[in-house]
Amino acid sequence: MKRIPVLSFAVMFLVATDTFLVAPLLPDLTRRFGNSPRIAGWMVSAYAIGYCLTAVFSGPISDRFNRRNVLFAGTIAFCVATFACGLAWSFPAMLALRFATGVAAAVGSPQIWAAIPQLVAPSRVVATMAAPTAGLTIAQLAGVPVGSFLAAVSTSTPFFVVGAVAALVAIAVGIWFPSVPPTGHSGGIIAQYAGLLRTPHAPTRFAAYLVFQLGNFAVLSFAATWFARGFGLSVSGIGVAMIVLGAGNTLGAVVGPRIVRRVGQGRTLAVAMACYLVGYLALPFSAGIVAAAAILSGTFFLGGTIFPVFMGLLQSLTTTARGTVSALANMFMYLGSTIAGIIGGPLLAALPGFWGISLLAMVAMAASLGLWAASGSLRRMPASAARGSRTEPATG
Repeated sequence: MKRIPVLSFAVMFLVATDTFLVAPLLPDLTRRFGNSPRIAGWMVSAYAIGYCLTAVFSGPISDRFNRRNVLFAGTIAFCVATFACGLAWSFPAMLALRFATGVAAAVGSPQIWAAIPQLVAPSRVVATMAAPTAGLTIAQLAGVPVGSFLAAVSTSTPFFVVGAVAALVAIAVGIWFPSVPPTGHSGGIIAQYAGLLRTPHAPTRFAAYLVFQLGNFAVLSFAATWFARGFGLSVSGIGVAMIVLGAGNTLGAVVGPRIVRRVGQGRTLAVAMACYLVGYLALPFSAGIVAAAAILSGTFFLGGTIFPVFMGLLQSLTTTARGTVSALANMFMYLGSTIAGIIGGPLLAALPGFWGISLLAMVAMAASLGLWAASGSLRRMPASAARGSRTEPATG
């Protein structure tokens, strides 16, 4: 079963790298296609739109099929769509291909989170989910540099390279990823979502995850602006600072499972959320960029530590609709990011320094902690659950 973490890491690393790949290419792609810089951002948005629209349907539908087959099909489609982006001949063609890439990612990547609870013992779920979490966080470090470095050859090269690597990963998934029998029942998509949300604690846990992502993305989205305005950092300086933040997140994903095993899932979650509050309270008082980066690196470390816990708690809600859970979690993540972008900008402008974003993040983390507590997620896992069979969900 050692192949599960390795393949899970590889899939999520590729999907996340592709997500961050386009941002540094926007100026060159704008010149290549001759479109207005004002609409260049749609090359990023098209991917997110494709992902969100597809996830609504792909999650429930995937619960009715073998997850290995769905993951393989999604990875193959992702490989083809990404490679094709390098062949785009016009701005509309690039938008269509980025949309298609988002569709493929929405089919394949949720299967990782859904398959792990079916393949490993409940006591190993959090530790195994740390592998795809690390793939996501390391991609945040690598996506922009990889795109920039490969674009030195041409704007097509990043898409060709990522597409080719995705083909290798797809082959590995087809050969080595274990079979994961379907768990879903027949019925309409709306009925499947309704059934999930009627599950005890489901609405509260999804609300807790949404609120957390709102605060998390508010900080992530506006930290670079603060670094430039508050500390006078150049573009390269901001890049270095963001790498420091990403390194904290990656370290949390790597050592987090050991912390959870030693401290316990509920206690880790409670302490981490309390530390968030302290960190974001102290953040606006930072006297320099070193202090600010250190505090933010610490909070991102917390995020890397508890993200697998979040996914484990959400997946433990059901044994028959785990693809639906993954899709819904991803949709709430994008929704949290969208809300953060809408309200974060005015708050950043209205209050001095980083106070607006810090206060928003503190309120979000406090609310998230309260919701996790209300859903029973801070209670200690019963020993019987930890010894349960692989098909049983971990308890909250």
